Amino acid sequence: MDRETRALADSHFRGLGVDVPGVGQAPGRVAFVSEPGAFSYADFVRGFLLPNLPCVFSSAFTQGWGSRRRWVTPAGRPDFDHLLRTYGDVVVPVANCGVQEYNSNPKEHMTLRDYITYWKEYIQAGYSSPRGCLYLKDWHLCRDFPVEDVFTLPVYFSSDWLNEFWDALDVDDYRFVYAGPAGSWRSCCRRSPFHADIFRSFSWSVNVCGRKKWLLFPPGQEEALRDRHGNLPYDVTSPALCDTHLHPRNQLAGPPLEITQEAGEMVFVPSGWHHQVHNLDDTISINHNWVNGFNLANMWRFLQQELCAVQEEVSEWRDSMPDWHHHCQVIMRSCSGINFEEFYHFLKVIAEKRLLVLREAAAEDGAGLGFEQAAFDVGRITEVLASLVAHPDFQRVDTSAFSPQPKELLQQLREAVDAAAAP
Repeated sequence: MDRETRALADSHFRGLGVDVPGVGQAPGRVAFVSEPGAFSYADFVRGFLLPNLPCVFSSAFTQGWGSRRRWVTPAGRPDFDHLLRTYGDVVVPVANCGVQEYNSNPKEHMTLRDYITYWKEYIQAGYSSPRGCLYLKDWHLCRDFPVEDVFTLPVYFSSDWLNEFWDALDVDDYRFVYAGPAGSWRSCCRRSPFHADIFRSFSWSVNVCGRKKWLLFPPGQEEALRDRHGNLPYDVTSPALCDTHLHPRNQLAGPPLEITQEAGEMVFVPSGWHHQVHNLDDTISINHNWVNGFNLANMWRFLQQELCAVQEEVSEWRDSMPDWHHHCQVIMRSCSGINFEEFYHFLKVIAEKRLLVLREAAAEDGAGLGFEQAAFDVGRITEVLASLVAHPDFQRVDTSAFSPQPKELLQQLREAVDAAAAP
């Protein structure tokens, strides 16, 4: 990030606050970025991160990736032989997309060898199987094989706090491989149910091979798709949405943005955009979820909404359950993957890394985007941390063992912001 881009980003967020939801309007079409040499990080900030808009990057951005060279046959299909030689005995998560449990699909685990055997049989049987339609999803390949030459992280996505945090803990990550067969448009096997990404993160997705169709709705439009009970649809292409008794507000929803993503192309999904994805061919994709200063406030707003939903759900036990507020945090973490305490530690880890950059006036930080990026990050963390520290439910969290104490960290950040703003 250069100084001019940082000034633009700071100006954008100044006065916006952390409690204003980012309700978006869909553009007429999704922008296509064709030439890597003609598109800078500053261009990405101005054109897509700040306005929170999707785009598609051409296959030129991924042509050097190891996965595109080795996982794909000359005909452009998955190279099952290479995958079996390299990863055949690895245990992978597989979803049965023909079975709906609430708004998700049940998962099982099997070796990649067994899954590819199933996949081949599925193709030979005309894309059907008595076992149902199985889809390999959420495989943490990069966590399990960190030295593999699978992909090169594009600079546009390199400020990735979510994976930076989990890498520091050496516990988990939000880098995934998805793989599965083609089928007709209506086949559940190839569809991810209608959703927005975890924590209202950004995501990027590259088709190593195959094609996908994306349906995207900007933030806020999903509300018109809810049924009369307040539930989001499992499938936005279902004829049931035309039932005005069940979906009384459906006519208020605008049409989705549609993307047909070709092999090698990279889709950027902005924060809070609900979407549904269909595999049009036998497809392998690499996907990352990521959070940074541009969508941190969205993550914090989402966590507050999640806690409110939990508190409402268990409100009848508020007076009778000992330590009710603590139990709400426990339930929230179980449902959402994070609670207020862990969110503080997330902010702390990233803040301390950026403060070190600013103190040393280093040329580059751990995200690879330099001093100006660190200064911008510190500014965004300061604003969100101030809101967290002031939140009544965070004030009920036992922070006695925290180091530094939240208010101490906030003071350090504010001093760093003032110093970075000095000429």
